[in-house]
Amino acid sequence: MPADKPAILFVCLGNICRSPLAEAAFRIEAERAGLEAEADSAGTGAWHAGEPPDRRAQAVARRNGIDISGYRARQVEPADFHRFSHIVALDGDNLAVLRRLRSGDGAALSLLLDHVPGRRGEAVADPYYGADAGFDATWADVTLGARHLVRTLKA
Repeated sequence: MPADKPAILFVCLGNICRSPLAEAAFRIEAERAGLEAEADSAGTGAWHAGEPPDRRAQAVARRNGIDISGYRARQVEPADFHRFSHIVALDGDNLAVLRRLRSGDGAALSLLLDHVPGRRGEAVADPYYGADAGFDATWADVTLGARHLVRTLKA
């Protein structure tokens, strides 16, 4: 686990919607705050491994000035628990999976919205099966979560 700078892994189910958006939002917020950090994303499932983010996730990122088209989905692996200082789930189900996968010491586990005052325990809604507008709501949540996570890491 890197000692010199935080390394954050964002995790959702398939790694094509919420977690790549959270990774992108975190990168932007960290840069704005002058926080040097590593960021990546993964899924607890492997259904989309190797695929780019959902076209709607790419569109909402693009509307916010970020190109995530080069991101590729991957599944969480045991080494991630030691490569990253923090593994941040986007919902409680994925957090429960991460807790089962983790053996011994390693990355601190949390929900993204746990870092936002008043939102502890809340999930970032999965927009995959909904309308395109759901991706805007997801972007708003991951941006807010990323901003507060950066503040926590800088403190």
